Amino acid sequence: MHLVVVGGSDAGISAALRARELDETTEVTVVVADAYPNYSICGIPYYISGEVTHWRNLAHRTRQELEATGMQLRLDTLATDIDVAGRRLRVRDGGGESWIGYDALVVGTGAVPVRPPIEGLDDVGPQDGVHLLHSMGDTFDLEATLERANPRRALIVGAGYVGLEMAEGLTGRGIHVTQVERLPEVLPTVDPELGALVRAELIRHGVDVHTDTTVTRITKDETGLRVDGRGADAEPIAWDVDLVLVVVGVRPDTELLVAAGATTGPSGAVDVGPDMRTSLDHVWAAGDCVITHHLLLGRSYLPLGTTAHKQGRVAGENAVGGSARYAGSVGTQVVKVFDLVAARTGLRDRDATDAGYVTLTTQSTPDDHKRYYPGAEPISIRITGDAGTGRLLGAQLVGGLTTQTAKRVDTLATALFHEMSVEAVSELDLSYTPPLGSPWDAVQMATQDWVRHHRSTLITGASA
Repeated sequence: MHLVVVGGSDAGISAALRARELDETTEVTVVVADAYPNYSICGIPYYISGEVTHWRNLAHRTRQELEATGMQLRLDTLATDIDVAGRRLRVRDGGGESWIGYDALVVGTGAVPVRPPIEGLDDVGPQDGVHLLHSMGDTFDLEATLERANPRRALIVGAGYVGLEMAEGLTGRGIHVTQVERLPEVLPTVDPELGALVRAELIRHGVDVHTDTTVTRITKDETGLRVDGRGADAEPIAWDVDLVLVVVGVRPDTELLVAAGATTGPSGAVDVGPDMRTSLDHVWAAGDCVITHHLLLGRSYLPLGTTAHKQGRVAGENAVGGSARYAGSVGTQVVKVFDLVAARTGLRDRDATDAGYVTLTTQSTPDDHKRYYPGAEPISIRITGDAGTGRLLGAQLVGGLTTQTAKRVDTLATALFHEMSVEAVSELDLSYTPPLGSPWDAVQMATQDWVRHHRSTLITGASA
């Protein structure tokens, strides 16, 4: 059997590794558009900051380690067309175009950066100090600008996960950062009350933050880059900078599959079932180019590295005759911003309301460990639950770097995955020692606060 995999990032490599793990007789060819298979795109901000000291350290596995598993890598090779009926893939490399036959095909083409409608954006590029950041090639372009131009002032368009990480990374290099976000608050995947804590952390480290602000134009002249924008009151605003970084999100890269006739779903991502099979015969797909089955929302689009790894593993297993199923996601995410950690899982109140749930959301600030032990810090925790059934629907947390916020959101993600009630979280047997926690963990104190408010609401409603 010959399995061909398109894509050398999380989903594609996971599929190839799983197929070889299950059947060493399967011939596996991985077609990679660039020369960097199995590199961590999530690690790019930490290479730019200097915390990761060499770009090769971003590789999950070296080329030699991948090939030692028995897979064949076709690097710098672009997949251009799928002949579904003929079960073959057309590719283009330095030697021209050719066809690769397959018995099964897994496509993991990932996502591409969104290019916002900014006047002049198409007229400038890395050579001018204007960058999008999504691939190793983008990384090298940005690194070249940093070394060549030694910028003192940078503007970041977007204050999502990558934008925030890059604000920290560039600040750490001694560059003054201006961050522009078109929505009312930074990190819009959490509620504004918690986003405001992240904004305060940015400001504390010298970042100029502009929310409710849209970048409208980028121009370059002999003195540098000029960025024009418009604030919430429609008043014009302008910045003179040396570097612009545009990181406003991604969209699924579906061109290859759609051209072959694959059906699409939310956000234009390719539609797949729990087995990661597409609508095309003998073709599976996984990762940022496909839809995600969200356990609370159903079919959605949620491009995450964790999701891509899991989906790729399922696709690789089924492509060689297995019957695996992707169990689904609850959208757990976390980001470090200077000395703060922000995390979320499940649904925010407005997400849940839009999905038809009747919700109750509470916010509390329990300490991360017993207050009598030095260094205790509060964690801001928002709990969203179903006001009718008491089911846990989501959680958001913001805490200091030492508060284990990332691991605490994992506790709540586990509870969500297993459809627990908010009240049942208190029954979990969690660890305790005064330097690290409390007899009731911070997440349990937050869920108990939700239960108190819920009971109060029920009593008030009954008496009314």
